Amino acid sequence: MRGCPDIRNFVAASLLWMASACGALATGVEPAKDLRVDPAPCLAAAAANDDDKTVGLCGALIDNEKTDKADRIKALIARGAAYGRHDTIDRAIGDYSVALQLDPSLADILNVRGELWRKKGDRPKALTDFGAAIKLNPNHLAAKANYRSLAQELERLGALKAVAGKPSFNCATARRAAEKAICANHELADLDREINAAHVRVINEAQNQRQARALQREQDEFIARRNASFGRPGYDLQKAMKLRLQQLNGVDGY
Repeated sequence: MRGCPDIRNFVAASLLWMASACGALATGVEPAKDLRVDPAPCLAAAAANDDDKTVGLCGALIDNEKTDKADRIKALIARGAAYGRHDTIDRAIGDYSVALQLDPSLADILNVRGELWRKKGDRPKALTDFGAAIKLNPNHLAAKANYRSLAQELERLGALKAVAGKPSFNCATARRAAEKAICANHELADLDREINAAHVRVINEAQNQRQARALQREQDEFIARRNASFGRPGYDLQKAMKLRLQQLNGVDGY
């Protein structure tokens, strides 16, 4: 029977494979799992405030290139919170910043990052984050309270000098011609910051959400008109900005 040796070899190979598989099961050795499959351990560790596990488990999830965008954002926020509880502020800000790059609409995270900037001593960045959170959600109570208290602190300490000549936006990312002109001129930069501060104040003082949305539309329209009109014959950027500030503050200056 010529086929017998081949059959015996096949059976022997099969038994050898089965033995190795059983051995692997007996020793608890399993094939490596895709960390993207189950983000639950990261989130469970975060819910339990187990910061060491959160940093490790969520870090693996963040670093896995196959992790879904939504899960990566959750892991970044969870690890950022863990870092924040241990006063590892720079790392916490870093995680929140990446999360905001993935989803710029996270008003809560802008507010939290603002609190960390404030704790770090960078008041201008804190004020910017609080203002951005309010722009996204005019009824964000924590961001409104943070903005108000920080603005009062800046006035009280005379720390507004620290932002002299700096507009309300980041000049490093300025792309429009009007924005670049504002960044290049200290007086225009101060005007821009004052306009933004006045805008946030009137949003805070809005009687209801409908009024807050209307005020936000007015500000958005002003900025769009400013960007479109800058550089055209007869358009005076400084005059337009002063007029907008007067509109926000009222005839009596407040």
